[in-house]
Amino acid sequence: MTNAPAAPALPVPVVLDVDTGVDDACALLLAALHPALDLRAVSCVGGNAPVDDVVRNTLLVLETAGRTDVPVARGAERPLLEPALHARHVHGQDGMADLGWDPPTTSADPRHGVELLRDVCRDAAAQGRPVTLVPLAPLTNVALLLRTYPEAAAGIAEIVFMGGAADVGNATASAEFNVFHDPEAAAVVLDAAADLGIRVTMYGLDVFYAPVVAPADSARLVAVGGRGPAELGGRLMDFQRARLGDASTIGDAGAVCAVIDRGALTTQTLPLRVELAGTWSRGRTIVDRREWEGARAHDPHGEAPVRVEVALGVDGERYARLWVDTLLAAGGAAGRAGER
Repeated sequence: MTNAPAAPALPVPVVLDVDTGVDDACALLLAALHPALDLRAVSCVGGNAPVDDVVRNTLLVLETAGRTDVPVARGAERPLLEPALHARHVHGQDGMADLGWDPPTTSADPRHGVELLRDVCRDAAAQGRPVTLVPLAPLTNVALLLRTYPEAAAGIAEIVFMGGAADVGNATASAEFNVFHDPEAAAVVLDAAADLGIRVTMYGLDVFYAPVVAPADSARLVAVGGRGPAELGGRLMDFQRARLGDASTIGDAGAVCAVIDRGALTTQTLPLRVELAGTWSRGRTIVDRREWEGARAHDPHGEAPVRVEVALGVDGERYARLWVDTLLAAGGAAGRAGER
């Protein structure tokens, strides 16, 4: 296992693909506000909520963070093969904690989400500054991007996706929600990344729950007020704590933390497959952790052709502190113009 070096001093250009979502909102706040990141664009996909709710929630978060300069586009509304699912039982009826805040005043980019991703990646390649693509949702948009516009790979330095697990699932006993929602898309992305030479890091359930925000920190964030990014972050944590119990995790935001501070993440390069056919295991990410090469060599299925960096350990307190400190530094000053 290796601990990768810390993020470089220059801002890292990043693009998020989201299904906003309480924890996607936490990730958007961090990506929009942290000085180590240059948030270039956000594409939306159906997942935690229907895609139109996702677009509204994403625009609301970015407006709250004072980042209306970031283009947001509506992408795929359903998986490649199956009907759409949702997770309102986790994220609320509106997909983002049912806060009752006024809707955003901004609008989505007229391009399809996949077209936005294509254009940003092409521009990044032309500038010689490839982006880090951070999918925090079902991988439908990214699968369509890499298969329809493979030249976009020249503008992608790495894919750091929240999804999968080496251990247990959450959507089912076997599968994590983002991969389970569209397992074909996940399989396509992994295969395409291998073909196109794109580095991939899987930030899955094995580390997802570790960065936990304490109630006292949530209270500090809410107390900033002004309906700015700090208050929004605190209220998202309070909602999560009320619905899920004491474990108030920043969730998807941990994948963004990994781009900023890779040194807090422990990974191992491992073969990976996505189960597409199993009745009880469909959507499972099968991470091959066998240490003896002889076992792999005699596996009748052969070794998985795709290898990725799998996150197996994280300093959760360090990531939670990174997130809280970023929001406190932003305070309420970047709050929504209509409510100042």
